[in-house]
Amino acid sequence: MASNIPEMFGSMVFNEQAMRERLPKDVYRAVRRTMENGESLDDSVAAVVANAMKDWAIEKGATHFTHWFQPMTGITAEKHDSFISPAGEGKVIMEFSGKELIKGEPDASSFPSGGLRATFEARGYTGWDPTSYAFIKENTLCIPTAFYSYSGEALDKKTPLLRSMAAINTQAVRVLKCLGVDVDHVVTTVGPEQEYFLVTKEMFDKRKDLIFTGRTLFGSKAPKGQELEDHFFGSIKPRVQAYMKELDEELWKLGVYAKTEHNEVAPAQHELAPIYERTNIACDHNQLTMELMKKVALRHGLVCLLHEKPFAGVNGSGKHNNWSIATDKGTNLLEPGKKPSENIPFLVFLAAIIKAVDEHQDLLRISAAGAGNDHRLGGNEAPPAIMSMFVGTEIEAVLESIAQGKDYKPDSVGVLDTSVEALPNLYRDTTDRNRTSPFAFTGNKFEFRSLGAPVSIAGANIVLNTITADALFFIADKLERGEKPLDVVRGILRDNGRIIFNGDGYAAEWVAEAEKRGLLNFRSSAEAMPHYCDEKNVSLFEKHRVFTRAELASRTEIMIENYCKVINIEALTMIDMANKEILPSGLAYMKDLAETAANKRAISGDISCEFETNMLSKISALCASISKRAETLDKALLEVKNYAEVSDCANYYRDVVFVAMQELRAVADELETVVGEKYWAFPTYGELLFGV
Repeated sequence: MASNIPEMFGSMVFNEQAMRERLPKDVYRAVRRTMENGESLDDSVAAVVANAMKDWAIEKGATHFTHWFQPMTGITAEKHDSFISPAGEGKVIMEFSGKELIKGEPDASSFPSGGLRATFEARGYTGWDPTSYAFIKENTLCIPTAFYSYSGEALDKKTPLLRSMAAINTQAVRVLKCLGVDVDHVVTTVGPEQEYFLVTKEMFDKRKDLIFTGRTLFGSKAPKGQELEDHFFGSIKPRVQAYMKELDEELWKLGVYAKTEHNEVAPAQHELAPIYERTNIACDHNQLTMELMKKVALRHGLVCLLHEKPFAGVNGSGKHNNWSIATDKGTNLLEPGKKPSENIPFLVFLAAIIKAVDEHQDLLRISAAGAGNDHRLGGNEAPPAIMSMFVGTEIEAVLESIAQGKDYKPDSVGVLDTSVEALPNLYRDTTDRNRTSPFAFTGNKFEFRSLGAPVSIAGANIVLNTITADALFFIADKLERGEKPLDVVRGILRDNGRIIFNGDGYAAEWVAEAEKRGLLNFRSSAEAMPHYCDEKNVSLFEKHRVFTRAELASRTEIMIENYCKVINIEALTMIDMANKEILPSGLAYMKDLAETAANKRAISGDISCEFETNMLSKISALCASISKRAETLDKALLEVKNYAEVSDCANYYRDVVFVAMQELRAVADELETVVGEKYWAFPTYGELLFGV
């Protein structure tokens, strides 16, 4: 099997090899210039590409094509058309034109637009993105595309991502030329680590909360959770291993560099990490990864849960966005080298990121916002809601020497002493890792650790690219005026160094320290999201032509509306489960307890019924409380209509509805601990987490 992997890899992708084999040389070179430099393609080239793409796809068994795009739902969308065209006499031929490749017209009326257009305005356009490879999924040729409204506004996540990549390219090239580094273009690269849970399909189907919301809204803790720390990197169960094997193969066929897989901290939790690649392609591939995780799981009788917090009391799932900057010459600009204190390009780009993160903490926090992620951020399992940067001891010492105008004197890190002669020498890295930092330098890249597992990585990388582009713009202006690079770095450290924090981000002391430093602390998404449209952010995105004011306003509204809708669906599901499943479970157990007590008394008045009496009293009180709290939650939902502004509505959901949900859950979970197992209406945490 292993010998077939190189042949399998990318076999369902119209990639470099397929283009070289099937396109005329001049057309191939034109496509490559577009992919590398962003040059436009004319219609004649598109027609040749379309024909070659169609022939290749049909040979691979494809019968349909689709413009595959990423609307603001956070998932992908596709409308399939067959290749057939009438040929007379009741026959067909297989055709695919350059026009069909370049432009599609899906109905845009039912996709989120955030007020950019009225619902009755249905026309939208998809436009071919030639910077990303086409691929075959099942029997369909998928063409990566951007998505626009009839009036030209971006209705997707890909368009602003590509714009942000153009922005950082422009400013990075300016800076590098000032530093005497000759490059044609600069790109950002990403490797998103993907965490997920697996549960059996049989048990999933018995939980309305998992079906409707992706997380358990009720559930008392199992006797065992993650406290023994025996699942992390533990031996992978055969059923899960079989799933991972097939998932790898499906991803490899689509050119996804699936590299690392292991058990995560919580029971039933796992992780898949790819090799990093150009940001827009990494975004496409992560969307495919999440889709295939779910599809392949079903083939194994499993369900893949991508919610940020499927289970209370154990770790939730994040998505670590490993982000770096590279030149067309193959140089990683965030590689410190052996002598980072003398690596001027590294220091300048590091300073740009320090400035970017400090001045735009709000945008980074907002890029990780969402109702689901509020269950993780700030807990001792994920980074805090306060944005800060970890740079490590060596880089911190280098920066301190620059800030003080002193020469840097490196410490010798040396070899780890294992005290076992048979073991090889292990050379210690120049710095440790900090798993509590939301934005941590990890050797030659930054790991943005705040993202929730199910989200598109486009939003975070749009922010990272744009805020870094703006900091590079500031630096380029100074360098072009003749300022020395280290003087510019020194000024940034003076003005923005407060964002650097190498300590424990989970500690209560850090919250107080961050407040002293003047760092932002948006504790909830409802608090953070409205700031997306602050004037400074509108100016930033307009300056670098990433979002128009209207496009940014639309995305703000969509985020907040989604927050409200998610909590509303969860609340309705809780009420339904409480009334139709949880209360009947309690009543059924009470009925049997009462009958048991009556039977005892019928035999002899001397037989004790103390247990049944006490349990009946306890369960009756809990059921009454559940009924009352479900009614309170229902009434709270009715009050939502009194809030006209979407931001006020979000605050109400956070402060009133979510609190009522927690109160209902607390009583229901207590009832679960006393009701007989056979009476409980749905699988428990113990069954879900240890049932695979």
